Amino acid sequence: MDHTSSQTQTGTVPATAVVTGGSRGIGRAVVERLAARGYLVAFCYARDGRAAGEVERVVAAGGGCALGVRADVSRGGDVERLFAEAEAFFSGRGAPGRLDVVVANAGLAFHAPLAETSGEDFDRVMAVNAKGVLFALREAVRRMGTGGRVVAVTSATTFWPGRGEAAYAASKAAVDLLGRVASRELGPRGITVNCVAPGATDTDLLRGAVGEEGRGAVAALTPLGRLGGPGDVADAVVLLAEGRAGWLTGQTVRADGGLV
Repeated sequence: MDHTSSQTQTGTVPATAVVTGGSRGIGRAVVERLAARGYLVAFCYARDGRAAGEVERVVAAGGGCALGVRADVSRGGDVERLFAEAEAFFSGRGAPGRLDVVVANAGLAFHAPLAETSGEDFDRVMAVNAKGVLFALREAVRRMGTGGRVVAVTSATTFWPGRGEAAYAASKAAVDLLGRVASRELGPRGITVNCVAPGATDTDLLRGAVGEEGRGAVAALTPLGRLGGPGDVADAVVLLAEGRAGWLTGQTVRADGGLV
């Protein structure tokens, strides 16, 4: 099945998607690519309403339809509200009761040596990166119909960790396992659950955590000789979100330019 639309007696019903962390970087690229393929897309953002509004405008200019919702993914009530507002948005645009794709992308970067990582730091990173995915998966379980697609964005740090990445890598490793378990629980309903693990990707998140010299060093390690762009990772996410990707589940796809 191609999720971009389905035929009913009343015409074409648009496909739908919810993306967490959709106002910047990889998440924004995912929102824009799905919208360009005809999906109605609801996405959340943590603080920057202006960035979210810009995504809505860019999508609309391309003929698509997207809604930004402010939500803190570390809070279950916020995530539940995101999905409720998404359902209302979809229903008002001809897709009542439909949820085809969930992309759990929202994440928080953190870099510090173990000796300087406090319990509060660890809790904060796990709350956003791991618990946020748990809450998104929970809503997918509750709301998604047969044949849906769930994709969680994890990180190359789970198989290529570096110094200072203990808390961040641990949180992303949890995402890998959450995805594996969810694939087994949702498989009987024809729902696939996969992860995409980006390598070094040129986003605001990376630039805030790694200096120019470090980014250049990582780029030189890839066979392609460059950092990934948000669109490179978004393309991998969209491939897994397609209806024809129905035999891929419980996998982590490395979108790292051959780094590992």
